[in-house]
Amino acid sequence: MAERTVAVGSKVGLHARPAMLFTQAVAASGASVTIARPGGAPVDASSILFVMGLGVKNGEEVVLAGEDEKVLDELVAMLATDLDAE
Repeated sequence: MAERTVAVGSKVGLHARPAMLFTQAVAASGASVTIARPGGAPVDASSILFVMGLGVKNGEEVVLAGEDEKVLDELVAMLATDLDAE
């Protein structure tokens, strides 16, 4: 299983709109992806409740894991940007 580590770029972290956009992208990809704080238990990255439950703030790192490396790269690029910016 491939892993990627990324610092969350959204000013509000993975809360509300950024979490919604991220989980929708995971679900749309059709890939099985997990997200976790470094050293923490992984959760289903397509679940907005699980993702918001991590309480990740701006600049904090998360670890994405899955089988599809292209999907992971796209999700990393997404999380590295400010998803709450217009």
